[in-house]
Amino acid sequence: MNIPILKKILQRLFKFYVKKHFSKILIALFLSFGVAGGTAAIAWLLDPAVKKIFVEQDRTMMFLIPLAIVAAFSIKGLSLYFARTILIKLANEVVRVMQIELSSCVLKSDVHTVESKHSGKYISHFLYDISLVSQLVSSGVLNIMKDSLTLIVLVALMFYQNWKLASFAMIMMPLAAIVAKSLGRRLGKVTTQSAKVVGNLTAFLSEMIKGLRMIKIYQQENFEFDRSKKIMEEHMNKQNKIGFVTIRATPIMEVLTGIIIAGFIYWTGIMVAAGEMQINNFFSFLTAMMLAYQPIRSLATINMLFYQGAAGAERVFTVIDTEAKIKDNNSSNNLNIKEGNVEFKNVDFSYPKTEIPAIKNVNIFIEGGTTAALVGHSGAGKSTIINLLPRFYDPSNGNIFIDKQNIKDVSLFSLRKNISLVSQDIILFDDTVRANIAYANMEATNDQIQKACEFAAASEFIEKLPQSYETLIGENGIRLSGGQKQRISIARAILKDTPIILLDEATSSLDAESEEKVQNAILNLTKNKTTLVIAHRLSTIIRANKIIIVNQGKIVETGTHNDLLKNSNIYKNLYSKQISTN
Repeated sequence: MNIPILKKILQRLFKFYVKKHFSKILIALFLSFGVAGGTAAIAWLLDPAVKKIFVEQDRTMMFLIPLAIVAAFSIKGLSLYFARTILIKLANEVVRVMQIELSSCVLKSDVHTVESKHSGKYISHFLYDISLVSQLVSSGVLNIMKDSLTLIVLVALMFYQNWKLASFAMIMMPLAAIVAKSLGRRLGKVTTQSAKVVGNLTAFLSEMIKGLRMIKIYQQENFEFDRSKKIMEEHMNKQNKIGFVTIRATPIMEVLTGIIIAGFIYWTGIMVAAGEMQINNFFSFLTAMMLAYQPIRSLATINMLFYQGAAGAERVFTVIDTEAKIKDNNSSNNLNIKEGNVEFKNVDFSYPKTEIPAIKNVNIFIEGGTTAALVGHSGAGKSTIINLLPRFYDPSNGNIFIDKQNIKDVSLFSLRKNISLVSQDIILFDDTVRANIAYANMEATNDQIQKACEFAAASEFIEKLPQSYETLIGENGIRLSGGQKQRISIARAILKDTPIILLDEATSSLDAESEEKVQNAILNLTKNKTTLVIAHRLSTIIRANKIIIVNQGKIVETGTHNDLLKNSNIYKNLYSKQISTN
Protein backbone atom coordinates (compact mmCIF):
# COMPACT_ATOMS: atom_id res chain seq x y z
CA MET A 1 0.00 0.00 0.00
CA ASN A 2 1.52 3.30 -1.09
CA ILE A 3 1.34 6.56 0.82
CA PRO A 4 -1.45 8.23 -1.30
CA ILE A 5 -3.76 5.21 -0.80
CA LEU A 6 -2.95 5.08 2.92
CA LYS A 7 -3.70 8.80 3.23
CA LYS A 8 -6.98 8.44 1.33
CA ILE A 9 -8.21 5.58 3.53
CA LEU A 10 -7.25 7.34 6.76
CA GLN A 11 -9.01 10.53 5.59
CA ARG A 12 -12.16 8.54 4.88
CA LEU A 13 -12.00 6.84 8.28
CA PHE A 14 -11.68 10.20 9.98
CA LYS A 15 -14.33 12.00 7.94
CA PHE A 16 -17.12 9.43 8.14
CA TYR A 17 -16.41 7.52 11.36
CA VAL A 18 -14.17 9.46 13.75
CA LYS A 19 -14.85 13.15 13.10
CA LYS A 20 -18.25 13.14 14.83
CA HIS A 21 -16.48 11.95 17.99
CA PHE A 22 -13.83 14.68 17.75
CA SER A 23 -14.71 16.05 21.20
CA LYS A 24 -13.71 12.70 22.72
CA ILE A 25 -10.39 12.86 20.91
CA LEU A 26 -9.82 16.35 22.32
CA ILE A 27 -10.47 15.03 25.83
CA ALA A 28 -8.03 12.17 25.19
CA LEU A 29 -5.53 14.73 23.88
CA PHE A 30 -5.92 16.78 27.06
CA LEU A 31 -5.34 13.63 29.13
CA SER A 32 -2.28 12.87 26.98
CA PHE A 33 -0.82 16.16 28.21
CA GLY A 34 -1.26 14.74 31.70
CA VAL A 35 0.62 11.58 30.69
CA ALA A 36 3.42 13.61 29.08
CA GLY A 37 3.60 16.04 31.99
CA GLY A 38 3.66 13.25 34.57
CA THR A 39 6.42 11.41 32.68
CA ALA A 40 8.55 14.56 32.37
CA ALA A 41 7.96 15.40 36.04
CA ILE A 42 9.30 12.00 37.08
CA ALA A 43 12.53 12.62 35.16
CA TRP A 44 12.89 16.22 36.32
CA LEU A 45 12.31 15.34 40.02
CA LEU A 46 15.41 13.17 40.04
CA ASP A 47 17.52 16.33 39.70
CA PRO A 48 16.41 17.88 43.04
CA ALA A 49 16.08 14.40 44.58
CA VAL A 50 19.78 13.68 44.10
CA LYS A 51 20.91 17.20 45.00
CA LYS A 52 18.59 17.97 47.94
CA ILE A 53 18.22 14.53 49.50
CA PHE A 54 21.54 12.75 48.89
CA VAL A 55 23.98 15.67 48.57
CA GLU A 56 22.51 18.44 50.77
CA GLN A 57 20.41 16.03 52.92
CA ASP A 58 17.53 18.52 53.17
CA ARG A 59 15.01 17.05 55.68
CA THR A 60 12.04 18.91 54.21
CA MET A 61 12.82 17.77 50.69
CA MET A 62 13.15 14.18 51.91
CA PHE A 63 9.42 14.37 52.57
CA LEU A 64 8.20 16.61 49.73
CA ILE A 65 10.06 15.10 46.75
CA PRO A 66 8.80 11.50 47.31
CA LEU A 67 5.26 12.92 47.58
CA ALA A 68 5.79 14.80 44.34
CA ILE A 69 7.03 11.61 42.65
CA VAL A 70 3.92 9.74 43.84
CA ALA A 71 1.75 12.59 42.50
CA ALA A 72 3.56 12.51 39.14
CA PHE A 73 3.06 8.75 38.77
CA SER A 74 -0.60 9.10 39.83
CA ILE A 75 -1.29 11.84 37.29
CA LYS A 76 0.38 9.79 34.57
CA GLY A 77 -1.47 6.58 35.47
CA LEU A 78 -4.94 8.13 35.84
CA SER A 79 -4.58 10.22 32.69
CA LEU A 80 -3.52 7.16 30.70
CA TYR A 81 -6.39 5.08 32.10
CA PHE A 82 -9.10 7.60 31.24
CA ALA A 83 -7.59 8.34 27.81
CA ARG A 84 -7.57 4.64 26.98
CA THR A 85 -11.13 4.22 28.25
CA ILE A 86 -12.37 7.03 26.01
CA LEU A 87 -10.61 5.75 22.90
CA ILE A 88 -11.64 2.13 23.50
CA LYS A 89 -15.28 3.29 23.58
CA LEU A 90 -14.66 5.39 20.47
CA ALA A 91 -13.06 2.43 18.65
CA ASN A 92 -15.97 0.14 19.57
CA GLU A 93 -18.42 2.75 18.29
CA VAL A 94 -16.53 2.94 14.99
CA VAL A 95 -16.58 -0.87 14.81
CA ARG A 96 -20.35 -0.89 15.47
CA VAL A 97 -21.03 1.65 12.71
CA MET A 98 -18.80 -0.15 10.20
CA GLN A 99 -20.38 -3.52 10.99
CA ILE A 100 -23.86 -2.01 10.58
CA GLU A 101 -22.85 -0.53 7.22
CA LEU A 102 -21.36 -3.84 6.17
CA SER A 103 -24.53 -5.69 7.24
CA SER A 104 -26.68 -3.19 5.34
CA CYS A 105 -24.51 -3.60 2.26
CA VAL A 106 -24.78 -7.39 2.32
CA LEU A 107 -28.55 -7.28 2.86
CA LYS A 108 -29.08 -4.76 0.05
CA SER A 109 -26.69 -6.40 -2.39
CA ASP A 110 -28.08 -8.47 -5.23
CA VAL A 111 -27.96 -12.24 -4.94
CA HIS A 112 -25.14 -12.77 -7.43
CA THR A 113 -22.81 -10.27 -5.74
CA VAL A 114 -23.17 -12.00 -2.37
CA GLU A 115 -23.03 -15.54 -3.74
CA SER A 116 -19.91 -14.81 -5.81
CA LYS A 117 -17.84 -14.71 -2.59
CA HIS A 118 -17.72 -17.40 0.08
CA SER A 119 -19.65 -16.56 3.24
CA GLY A 120 -16.45 -17.17 5.24
CA LYS A 121 -14.81 -14.22 3.48
CA TYR A 122 -17.65 -11.94 4.61
CA ILE A 123 -17.32 -13.24 8.17
CA SER A 124 -13.61 -12.42 7.97
CA HIS A 125 -14.49 -8.83 7.00
CA PHE A 126 -16.82 -8.54 10.00
CA LEU A 127 -14.38 -9.95 12.52
CA TYR A 128 -10.75 -9.78 11.38
CA ASP A 129 -10.61 -6.71 9.14
CA ILE A 130 -12.74 -4.52 11.38
CA SER A 131 -10.68 -5.59 14.41
CA LEU A 132 -7.63 -4.10 12.66
CA VAL A 133 -9.52 -0.82 12.32
CA SER A 134 -10.42 -1.00 16.01
CA GLN A 135 -6.75 -1.35 16.95
CA LEU A 136 -5.90 1.61 14.74
CA VAL A 137 -8.49 3.86 16.38
CA SER A 138 -7.94 2.76 19.98
CA SER A 139 -4.19 2.16 20.16
CA GLY A 140 -2.94 4.07 17.13
CA VAL A 141 -4.67 7.38 17.84
CA LEU A 142 -3.79 7.29 21.56
CA ASN A 143 -0.16 6.36 20.96
CA ILE A 144 0.43 9.04 18.38
CA MET A 145 -0.93 11.70 20.77
CA LYS A 146 0.49 10.37 24.02
CA ASP A 147 3.91 9.37 22.72
CA SER A 148 4.40 12.48 20.57
CA LEU A 149 3.62 14.80 23.49
CA THR A 150 5.72 12.74 25.90
CA LEU A 151 8.67 12.77 23.53
CA ILE A 152 8.41 16.53 22.98
CA VAL A 153 8.30 17.27 26.71
CA LEU A 154 11.17 14.88 27.49
CA VAL A 155 13.32 16.29 24.68
CA ALA A 156 12.62 19.80 25.98
CA LEU A 157 13.72 18.66 29.45
CA MET A 158 16.87 17.13 27.99
CA PHE A 159 17.74 20.40 26.24
CA TYR A 160 17.00 22.26 29.47
CA GLN A 161 19.48 20.04 31.32
CA ASN A 162 22.20 20.05 28.67
CA TRP A 163 21.78 21.06 25.05
CA LYS A 164 25.01 19.37 23.90
CA LEU A 165 23.99 15.95 25.20
CA ALA A 166 20.43 16.46 23.93
CA SER A 167 21.73 17.16 20.43
CA PHE A 168 23.76 13.96 20.56
CA ALA A 169 20.70 11.95 21.71
CA MET A 170 18.60 13.34 18.83
CA ILE A 171 20.60 11.20 16.39
CA MET A 172 18.30 8.26 17.25
CA MET A 173 15.11 9.88 15.89
CA PRO A 174 15.84 10.07 12.13
CA LEU A 175 17.32 6.55 12.27
CA ALA A 176 14.12 5.27 13.91
CA ALA A 177 12.03 6.99 11.23
CA ILE A 178 13.97 5.24 8.46
CA VAL A 179 13.43 1.86 10.12
CA ALA A 180 9.71 2.54 10.58
CA LYS A 181 9.14 3.56 6.97
CA SER A 182 10.78 0.39 5.66
CA LEU A 183 8.95 -1.99 7.99
CA GLY A 184 5.57 -0.27 7.60
CA ARG A 185 5.33 -1.02 3.89
CA ARG A 186 6.30 -4.63 4.45
CA LEU A 187 3.71 -5.02 7.20
CA GLY A 188 0.89 -3.66 5.02
CA LYS A 189 1.65 -6.29 2.37
CA VAL A 190 1.85 -9.15 4.88
CA THR A 191 -1.39 -8.04 6.57
CA THR A 192 -3.24 -8.16 3.25
CA GLN A 193 -1.96 -11.69 2.64
CA SER A 194 -2.93 -12.70 6.17
CA ALA A 195 -6.48 -11.40 5.69
CA LYS A 196 -6.91 -13.66 2.65
CA VAL A 197 -5.70 -16.65 4.65
CA VAL A 198 -8.08 -15.80 7.52
CA GLY A 199 -10.94 -15.66 4.99
CA ASN A 200 -9.95 -19.06 3.60
CA LEU A 201 -9.71 -20.50 7.12
CA THR A 202 -13.15 -19.17 8.07
CA ALA A 203 -14.63 -20.55 4.84
CA PHE A 204 -13.03 -23.96 5.40
CA LEU A 205 -14.24 -24.23 9.01
CA SER A 206 -17.77 -23.21 7.97
CA GLU A 207 -17.88 -25.89 5.27
CA MET A 208 -16.31 -28.53 7.51
CA ILE A 209 -18.93 -28.04 10.24
CA LYS A 210 -21.86 -27.87 7.80
CA GLY A 211 -20.64 -30.88 5.83
CA LEU A 212 -19.78 -33.08 8.82
CA ARG A 213 -22.32 -35.79 7.92
CA MET A 214 -21.07 -35.94 4.34
CA ILE A 215 -17.46 -36.12 5.55
CA LYS A 216 -18.27 -39.03 7.83
CA ILE A 217 -20.38 -41.05 5.38
CA TYR A 218 -17.67 -40.79 2.72
CA GLN A 219 -14.96 -41.44 5.32
CA GLN A 220 -12.97 -38.34 4.43
CA GLU A 221 -12.00 -37.36 7.97
CA ASN A 222 -8.30 -37.85 7.24
CA PHE A 223 -8.50 -35.86 4.01
CA GLU A 224 -10.25 -32.95 5.71
CA PHE A 225 -7.85 -33.16 8.64
CA ASP A 226 -4.92 -32.87 6.25
CA ARG A 227 -6.61 -29.90 4.56
CA SER A 228 -7.16 -28.24 7.92
CA LYS A 229 -3.49 -28.72 8.84
CA LYS A 230 -2.35 -27.10 5.60
CA ILE A 231 -4.70 -24.11 5.95
CA MET A 232 -3.88 -23.62 9.61
CA GLU A 233 -0.17 -23.95 8.92
CA GLU A 234 -0.49 -21.29 6.24
CA HIS A 235 -2.38 -19.10 8.72
CA MET A 236 0.33 -19.67 11.31
CA ASN A 237 3.05 -18.74 8.81
CA LYS A 238 1.32 -15.49 7.89
CA GLN A 239 0.77 -14.60 11.55
CA ASN A 240 4.43 -15.36 12.19
CA LYS A 241 5.40 -13.03 9.37
CA ILE A 242 3.29 -10.25 10.85
CA GLY A 243 4.81 -10.86 14.26
CA PHE A 244 8.34 -10.99 12.89
CA VAL A 245 7.91 -7.77 10.91
CA THR A 246 6.36 -6.06 13.92
CA ILE A 247 9.20 -6.96 16.27
CA ARG A 248 11.93 -6.53 13.66
CA ALA A 249 12.31 -2.94 14.80
CA THR A 250 13.04 -4.04 18.38
CA PRO A 251 16.63 -5.30 17.97
CA ILE A 252 17.45 -2.39 15.66
CA MET A 253 16.12 0.10 18.18
CA GLU A 254 17.86 -1.68 21.05
CA VAL A 255 21.21 -1.50 19.26
CA LEU A 256 20.68 2.17 18.40
CA THR A 257 19.70 2.90 21.99
CA GLY A 258 22.72 1.04 23.33
CA ILE A 259 25.05 3.03 21.08
CA ILE A 260 23.45 6.32 22.09
CA ILE A 261 23.56 5.53 25.84
CA ALA A 262 27.15 4.27 25.63
CA GLY A 263 28.19 7.45 23.84
CA PHE A 264 26.16 9.52 26.30
CA ILE A 265 27.83 7.95 29.37
CA TYR A 266 31.29 8.38 27.84
CA TRP A 267 30.69 12.01 26.95
CA THR A 268 28.98 12.73 30.29
CA GLY A 269 31.96 11.31 32.16
CA ILE A 270 34.22 13.77 30.35
CA MET A 271 31.85 16.67 31.08
CA VAL A 272 31.48 15.79 34.80
CA ALA A 273 35.25 15.48 35.10
CA ALA A 274 35.65 18.88 33.45
CA GLY A 275 33.05 20.42 35.81
CA GLU A 276 30.63 21.19 32.97
CA MET A 277 27.86 19.01 34.47
CA GLN A 278 26.78 17.96 37.95
CA ILE A 279 25.85 14.44 38.99
CA ASN A 280 22.23 15.41 39.72
CA ASN A 281 21.85 16.79 36.18
CA PHE A 282 23.30 13.53 34.87
CA PHE A 283 20.69 11.35 36.63
CA SER A 284 17.82 13.60 35.53
CA PHE A 285 19.05 13.68 31.94
CA LEU A 286 19.64 9.92 31.87
CA THR A 287 16.15 9.25 33.21
CA ALA A 288 14.60 11.58 30.64
CA MET A 289 16.50 9.86 27.84
CA MET A 290 15.55 6.38 29.06
CA LEU A 291 11.90 7.39 29.38
CA ALA A 292 12.06 8.85 25.86
CA TYR A 293 13.07 5.43 24.53
CA GLN A 294 9.54 3.99 24.89
CA PRO A 295 7.72 6.72 22.91
CA ILE A 296 10.49 6.68 20.28
CA ARG A 297 10.08 2.91 19.87
CA SER A 298 6.29 3.26 19.80
CA LEU A 299 6.35 6.05 17.22
CA ALA A 300 8.90 4.11 15.17
CA THR A 301 6.41 1.23 14.81
CA ILE A 302 3.13 3.14 14.91
CA ASN A 303 3.01 3.41 11.15
CA MET A 304 2.77 -0.41 11.10
CA LEU A 305 -0.45 -0.11 13.11
CA PHE A 306 -1.74 2.46 10.65
CA TYR A 307 -0.82 0.26 7.67
CA GLN A 308 -2.59 -2.73 9.25
CA GLY A 309 -5.72 -0.72 10.09
CA ALA A 310 -5.80 0.88 6.65
CA ALA A 311 -5.42 -2.52 4.96
CA GLY A 312 -8.39 -3.86 6.95
CA ALA A 313 -10.46 -0.73 6.26
CA GLU A 314 -9.66 -0.95 2.54
CA ARG A 315 -11.09 -4.48 2.31
CA VAL A 316 -14.21 -3.43 4.25
CA PHE A 317 -14.67 -0.34 2.07
CA THR A 318 -14.40 -2.50 -1.05
CA VAL A 319 -17.50 -4.40 0.09
CA ILE A 320 -19.34 -1.29 1.26
CA ASP A 321 -18.61 0.53 -2.01
CA THR A 322 -19.87 -2.33 -4.18
CA GLU A 323 -22.98 -0.95 -5.80
CA ALA A 324 -26.00 -3.23 -6.02
CA LYS A 325 -26.82 -4.05 -9.63
CA ILE A 326 -30.47 -4.72 -8.80
CA LYS A 327 -32.05 -1.70 -7.15
CA ASP A 328 -34.98 0.68 -7.36
CA ASN A 329 -35.15 3.33 -10.04
CA ASN A 330 -35.50 6.94 -8.95
CA SER A 331 -39.08 6.92 -10.25
CA SER A 332 -40.09 3.49 -8.91
CA ASN A 333 -43.78 3.15 -8.06
CA ASN A 334 -45.47 0.60 -5.85
CA LEU A 335 -46.72 -2.51 -7.60
CA ASN A 336 -50.49 -2.43 -7.94
CA ILE A 337 -51.95 -5.90 -8.45
CA LYS A 338 -55.55 -6.22 -9.59
CA GLU A 339 -55.73 -9.39 -11.70
CA GLY A 340 -52.27 -10.89 -11.09
CA ASN A 341 -51.35 -11.50 -14.73
CA VAL A 342 -47.66 -12.38 -15.23
CA GLU A 343 -45.93 -12.02 -18.59
CA PHE A 344 -42.40 -12.72 -19.81
CA LYS A 345 -41.60 -10.97 -23.11
CA ASN A 346 -38.55 -12.03 -25.14
CA VAL A 347 -36.56 -12.70 -21.97
CA ASP A 348 -32.91 -13.80 -22.18
CA PHE A 349 -30.61 -14.39 -19.24
CA SER A 350 -26.99 -15.47 -18.83
CA TYR A 351 -25.30 -15.97 -15.50
CA PRO A 352 -22.24 -13.78 -15.00
CA LYS A 353 -18.96 -15.22 -16.29
CA THR A 354 -20.79 -17.80 -18.41
CA GLU A 355 -21.05 -17.83 -22.18
CA ILE A 356 -24.04 -20.13 -22.64
CA PRO A 357 -27.40 -18.42 -21.94
CA ALA A 358 -29.47 -20.03 -19.18
CA ILE A 359 -32.72 -19.06 -20.94
CA LYS A 360 -33.31 -17.69 -24.44
CA ASN A 361 -36.24 -15.74 -25.87
CA VAL A 362 -38.68 -16.84 -23.18
CA ASN A 363 -42.28 -15.75 -23.76
CA ILE A 364 -44.82 -16.76 -21.12
CA PHE A 365 -48.24 -15.43 -20.20
CA ILE A 366 -49.85 -16.60 -16.97
CA GLU A 367 -53.39 -15.43 -16.41
CA GLY A 368 -54.08 -14.04 -12.95
CA GLY A 369 -55.48 -16.53 -10.48
CA THR A 370 -54.29 -19.58 -12.45
CA THR A 371 -51.49 -22.08 -11.98
CA ALA A 372 -48.67 -22.58 -14.50
CA ALA A 373 -46.21 -25.45 -14.15
CA LEU A 374 -42.70 -25.44 -15.52
CA VAL A 375 -41.60 -28.90 -16.62
CA GLY A 376 -38.26 -30.02 -18.02
CA HIS A 377 -35.04 -31.84 -17.36
CA SER A 378 -32.62 -30.61 -14.69
CA GLY A 379 -30.66 -27.62 -15.92
CA ALA A 380 -33.32 -26.69 -18.48
CA GLY A 381 -33.78 -23.21 -16.95
CA LYS A 382 -36.89 -23.62 -14.81
CA SER A 383 -35.37 -22.23 -11.59
CA THR A 384 -33.84 -19.36 -13.54
CA ILE A 385 -37.28 -18.32 -14.78
CA ILE A 386 -38.65 -18.36 -11.23
CA ASN A 387 -35.68 -16.39 -9.86
CA LEU A 388 -36.23 -13.60 -12.39
CA LEU A 389 -39.75 -12.81 -11.19
CA PRO A 390 -38.78 -11.47 -7.70
CA ARG A 391 -35.71 -9.85 -9.34
CA PHE A 392 -33.08 -12.01 -7.69
CA TYR A 393 -31.55 -11.49 -11.12
CA ASP A 394 -32.46 -9.16 -13.99
CA PRO A 395 -32.88 -10.38 -17.58
CA SER A 396 -30.07 -9.73 -20.04
CA ASN A 397 -32.74 -8.83 -22.58
CA GLY A 398 -36.51 -8.55 -22.56
CA ASN A 399 -38.96 -7.54 -19.86
CA ILE A 400 -41.23 -9.08 -17.26
CA PHE A 401 -44.64 -7.61 -16.46
CA ILE A 402 -47.16 -8.04 -13.66
CA ASP A 403 -50.53 -6.59 -14.65
CA LYS A 404 -48.75 -4.72 -17.47
CA GLN A 405 -46.33 -3.10 -14.98
CA ASN A 406 -42.67 -3.66 -15.78
CA ILE A 407 -41.14 -5.12 -12.64
CA LYS A 408 -38.04 -2.94 -13.18
CA ASP A 409 -40.24 0.14 -12.79
CA VAL A 410 -41.79 -0.84 -9.45
CA SER A 411 -40.10 -0.81 -6.05
CA LEU A 412 -38.38 -3.99 -4.96
CA PHE A 413 -40.21 -3.84 -1.64
CA SER A 414 -43.66 -3.75 -3.21
CA LEU A 415 -42.69 -6.43 -5.77
CA ARG A 416 -41.40 -8.92 -3.22
CA LYS A 417 -44.16 -8.08 -0.77
CA ASN A 418 -46.59 -9.65 -3.26
CA ILE A 419 -44.60 -12.83 -3.89
CA SER A 420 -44.14 -15.94 -1.72
CA LEU A 421 -41.44 -18.51 -2.45
CA VAL A 422 -41.13 -22.11 -1.35
CA SER A 423 -37.78 -23.33 -2.59
CA GLN A 424 -36.07 -26.70 -2.82
CA ASP A 425 -33.20 -25.12 -0.87
CA ILE A 426 -34.93 -24.60 2.47
CA ILE A 427 -33.59 -21.83 4.68
CA LEU A 428 -34.49 -22.00 8.36
CA PHE A 429 -32.99 -20.03 11.24
CA ASP A 430 -31.62 -21.28 14.54
CA ASP A 431 -34.74 -20.17 16.38
CA THR A 432 -38.12 -21.52 17.44
CA VAL A 433 -40.65 -23.08 15.10
CA ARG A 434 -42.95 -20.13 15.73
CA ALA A 435 -40.25 -17.55 14.90
CA ASN A 436 -39.36 -19.31 11.65
CA ILE A 437 -42.96 -19.37 10.47
CA ALA A 438 -43.69 -15.83 11.67
CA TYR A 439 -40.70 -14.60 9.65
CA ALA A 440 -43.19 -14.08 6.81
CA ASN A 441 -45.34 -11.81 8.95
CA MET A 442 -43.88 -10.55 12.22
CA GLU A 443 -47.27 -9.27 13.34
CA ALA A 444 -49.09 -12.57 12.84
CA THR A 445 -51.17 -13.84 15.73
CA ASN A 446 -50.86 -17.31 17.22
CA ASP A 447 -54.14 -18.31 15.56
CA GLN A 448 -52.85 -17.21 12.13
CA ILE A 449 -49.61 -19.15 12.61
CA GLN A 450 -51.44 -22.29 13.72
CA LYS A 451 -53.90 -22.03 10.83
CA ALA A 452 -51.02 -21.72 8.35
CA CYS A 453 -49.47 -24.83 9.88
CA GLU A 454 -52.73 -26.73 9.53
CA PHE A 455 -52.92 -25.83 5.85
CA ALA A 456 -49.31 -27.02 5.42
CA ALA A 457 -49.93 -30.32 7.24
CA ALA A 458 -47.37 -29.24 9.83
CA SER A 459 -49.42 -28.72 13.00
CA GLU A 460 -49.52 -32.42 13.89
CA PHE A 461 -45.76 -32.95 14.06
CA ILE A 462 -45.14 -29.50 15.58
CA GLU A 463 -47.42 -30.25 18.52
CA LYS A 464 -45.43 -33.43 19.19
CA LEU A 465 -42.14 -31.52 19.49
CA PRO A 466 -40.75 -31.08 23.06
CA GLN A 467 -41.85 -27.44 23.36
CA SER A 468 -44.33 -27.47 20.48
CA TYR A 469 -44.12 -24.11 18.64
CA GLU A 470 -41.41 -22.87 21.02
CA THR A 471 -39.00 -25.70 20.15
CA LEU A 472 -35.58 -24.57 18.94
CA ILE A 473 -34.92 -26.30 15.62
CA GLY A 474 -31.13 -25.76 15.37
CA GLU A 475 -29.04 -24.33 12.56
CA ASN A 476 -31.04 -24.55 9.32
CA GLY A 477 -33.53 -26.85 11.08
CA ILE A 478 -31.00 -29.60 11.81
CA ARG A 479 -33.32 -31.15 14.41
CA LEU A 480 -36.12 -31.64 11.85
CA SER A 481 -36.56 -34.13 9.03
CA GLY A 482 -36.50 -33.01 5.41
CA GLY A 483 -40.26 -33.26 5.08
CA GLN A 484 -40.81 -31.35 8.32
CA LYS A 485 -38.54 -28.54 7.18
CA GLN A 486 -40.40 -28.41 3.85
CA ARG A 487 -43.77 -28.10 5.56
CA ILE A 488 -42.55 -25.29 7.84
CA SER A 489 -41.33 -23.51 4.71
CA ILE A 490 -44.76 -23.97 3.12
CA ALA A 491 -46.48 -22.74 6.29
CA ARG A 492 -44.32 -19.61 6.14
CA ALA A 493 -45.41 -18.98 2.55
CA ILE A 494 -49.06 -19.58 3.46
CA LEU A 495 -48.79 -17.09 6.32
CA LYS A 496 -47.45 -14.39 3.98
CA ASP A 497 -50.70 -14.68 1.96
CA THR A 498 -49.54 -13.08 -1.30
CA PRO A 499 -51.28 -12.92 -4.70
CA ILE A 500 -48.31 -14.59 -6.45
CA ILE A 501 -46.89 -17.94 -5.34
CA LEU A 502 -43.61 -19.48 -6.52
CA LEU A 503 -43.11 -23.18 -5.78
CA ASP A 504 -39.68 -24.51 -6.67
CA GLU A 505 -39.93 -28.31 -6.32
CA ALA A 506 -41.93 -27.64 -3.18
CA THR A 507 -43.04 -31.25 -2.55
CA SER A 508 -39.83 -33.08 -3.45
CA SER A 509 -39.00 -33.86 0.20
CA LEU A 510 -42.40 -35.22 1.22
CA ASP A 511 -43.64 -38.77 1.55
CA ALA A 512 -46.85 -39.80 -0.23
CA GLU A 513 -49.11 -39.18 2.77
CA SER A 514 -47.66 -35.77 3.59
CA GLU A 515 -47.58 -34.79 -0.07
CA GLU A 516 -51.29 -35.45 -0.39
CA LYS A 517 -51.95 -33.21 2.62
CA VAL A 518 -49.69 -30.49 1.29
CA GLN A 519 -51.20 -30.72 -2.19
CA ASN A 520 -54.60 -30.06 -0.68
CA ALA A 521 -53.14 -27.17 1.31
CA ILE A 522 -51.52 -25.76 -1.81
CA LEU A 523 -54.83 -26.00 -3.65
CA ASN A 524 -56.37 -23.86 -0.92
CA LEU A 525 -53.38 -21.55 -0.88
CA THR A 526 -53.30 -21.04 -4.65
CA LYS A 527 -57.02 -20.63 -5.14
CA ASN A 528 -57.59 -17.43 -7.13
CA LYS A 529 -53.84 -16.70 -6.97
CA THR A 530 -51.21 -16.66 -9.66
CA THR A 531 -48.96 -19.65 -9.13
CA LEU A 532 -45.78 -20.68 -10.91
CA VAL A 533 -44.64 -24.14 -9.87
CA ILE A 534 -41.70 -26.42 -10.59
CA ALA A 535 -41.86 -30.10 -9.69
CA HIS A 536 -40.57 -33.39 -11.03
CA ARG A 537 -43.59 -35.17 -9.54
CA LEU A 538 -46.51 -35.04 -11.92
CA SER A 539 -48.89 -35.02 -8.96
CA THR A 540 -47.73 -31.46 -8.32
CA ILE A 541 -48.32 -30.16 -11.84
CA ILE A 542 -51.05 -32.35 -13.25
CA ARG A 543 -53.78 -29.99 -12.05
CA ALA A 544 -52.09 -26.89 -13.44
CA ASN A 545 -54.11 -24.71 -15.80
CA LYS A 546 -51.07 -24.42 -18.05
CA ILE A 547 -47.96 -26.59 -18.37
CA ILE A 548 -44.86 -25.03 -19.89
CA ILE A 549 -42.15 -27.32 -21.30
CA VAL A 550 -38.65 -25.93 -20.89
CA ASN A 551 -35.76 -27.48 -22.80
CA GLN A 552 -32.21 -26.11 -22.99
CA GLY A 553 -33.37 -22.67 -21.88
CA LYS A 554 -36.21 -22.37 -24.37
CA ILE A 555 -39.97 -22.69 -24.11
CA VAL A 556 -40.69 -25.50 -26.55
CA GLU A 557 -44.34 -26.28 -25.87
CA THR A 558 -47.26 -25.06 -23.79
CA GLY A 559 -50.61 -26.63 -22.98
CA THR A 560 -52.66 -28.67 -20.55
CA HIS A 561 -51.72 -32.09 -19.29
CA ASN A 562 -54.03 -33.91 -21.70
CA ASP A 563 -53.02 -31.79 -24.70
CA LEU A 564 -49.30 -32.24 -24.11
CA LEU A 565 -49.71 -35.97 -23.46
CA LYS A 566 -51.18 -36.25 -26.95
CA ASN A 567 -48.96 -33.81 -28.83
CA SER A 568 -45.60 -33.42 -27.01
CA ASN A 569 -42.90 -36.11 -27.28
CA ILE A 570 -40.83 -34.39 -24.56
CA TYR A 571 -43.76 -34.38 -22.17
CA LYS A 572 -44.63 -37.98 -23.04
CA ASN A 573 -41.05 -38.98 -22.24
CA LEU A 574 -41.14 -37.16 -18.87
CA TYR A 575 -44.53 -38.64 -18.09
CA SER A 576 -43.38 -42.17 -18.95
CA LYS A 577 -40.32 -41.85 -16.73
CA GLN A 578 -42.48 -40.60 -13.85
CA ILE A 579 -44.94 -43.47 -14.29
CA SER A 580 -42.14 -46.03 -14.37
CA THR A 581 -40.58 -44.46 -11.26
CA ASN A 582 -43.87 -44.62 -9.42
